Amino acid sequence: MADNPTLQVEPRTDFGKGFARRARVADKIPAVLYGHGTDPVHLLLPYHDTFLLVKDNPNAVISLKGLKDPAMVLVKDIQRHPVKRQIMHMDLLLVKADEKVDVEVPIEIIGEPMSGLVANQDLLNMEIFAPVIDIPEKIEVNVDGLEDGVVLSVADIKLPAGVEAKTDPEAIVLSVAAPQEADIPEAPAAEDETAEAPVADASAEAAE
Repeated sequence: MADNPTLQVEPRTDFGKGFARRARVADKIPAVLYGHGTDPVHLLLPYHDTFLLVKDNPNAVISLKGLKDPAMVLVKDIQRHPVKRQIMHMDLLLVKADEKVDVEVPIEIIGEPMSGLVANQDLLNMEIFAPVIDIPEKIEVNVDGLEDGVVLSVADIKLPAGVEAKTDPEAIVLSVAAPQEADIPEAPAAEDETAEAPVADASAEAAE
């Protein structure tokens, strides 16, 4: 636990939207800690320090101080403001150093396929089962030199030692092909400005 980043947290006993709003004004994030059969513990996290820990790693493992007993937790869920994207609430899962957890990590394509080809990514994230002390921040898929028509599924991806895929092994991760030219719709033909105006109805002319 000493190698994990540490947060100083505060237990909280007040609840409700009004309290949560006041907490955010004070640069605190309401959070709940649960897991291993324990009763949920409601906390306040320091906004700035927490933001720095999770901005590039939504599966961060963090040591908490300020509780009755030190705790190691996995960030399980981050709720953000739909427009401002500020952190509004977090769920923290109590974990132990010797266990594995289910998490979702992004897939990143590295390298370049054969000249003139592109790798079209179909799957952006992968569900994995990984050691809590060694969760990869991403899964890299190397496409260097791959030929036209190559299709890689989850089962084809080499994962770090101790990591298992939970996503359907037949799910397509990417395919290699020549770039597709976008179909640009033709502009509608302009009306002939020299077309004769319609002849007025004879009965209308007679009425005048």
